[in-house]
Amino acid sequence: MIELARQYGRYGYRRIAALLRSAGWAVNKKRVERLWRREGLKVPSKQRKRVRLWLNDGSYVRLRPMRCNHVWAYDFVEDRTHDGRKYRLLCLIDEFTRECLAIRVARRLNGYDVIETLALACLERGAPEHIRSDQGPEFIAKAVRDWITAVGTKTAFIEKASPWENGYCESFNGKLRDELLNGEIFYTLKEAQVLIESWRRHYNAVRPHSSLGYRPPAPEAVIAAVSQAAWKSASTAAIPAVLADGQVLN
Repeated sequence: MIELARQYGRYGYRRIAALLRSAGWAVNKKRVERLWRREGLKVPSKQRKRVRLWLNDGSYVRLRPMRCNHVWAYDFVEDRTHDGRKYRLLCLIDEFTRECLAIRVARRLNGYDVIETLALACLERGAPEHIRSDQGPEFIAKAVRDWITAVGTKTAFIEKASPWENGYCESFNGKLRDELLNGEIFYTLKEAQVLIESWRRHYNAVRPHSSLGYRPPAPEAVIAAVSQAAWKSASTAAIPAVLADGQVLN
């Protein structure tokens, strides 16, 4: 337990208990909690609750993910390498499964980078029904909106200055920053790309997720089957290709 707590410093006793059980230990969370407190380990503070989104007429409307590939969400995260230079991360997740579909890392990211990231994910998973994002210039660009429409997907833009409406992606971004970016020094962009991709794979296949009953979003045992089925579906769909010069080919 102490070794896991040392390796995953931001995990609480519930997530550590799930890791122990997945490793073959016959232990319940109450015993882990008792040992956790006896060893003086600190449980991370709980996330502050958010209020519901209410419209002016008192009604309540929010697009809820109901199945895999129903709602994808993406957002940008910014950080700096050791030399002080800024780099950006484009994080794409499936809101229903909580799986991180891609993290694109580069010094600069524009609308065509967004299209290319979506295209690669669609080729592997199939096109989603909705894509949720804020109204940043990279997401509302005409080329991006035209491409999303071309694959038969609908946009779901959140209100301005309302990041809590994109709560799934904001929660993921917080975990990424808390568990990796705040604890690592990246000397080069390539180092950041490699380690961030490694963390993404760990997040999908190993890291217990509390909202999934402390199971990982995409355990390795089922990744191959899901990817193969999605590829067969995507290969029959008309997904526009991104050309080298940034044009879109239908």
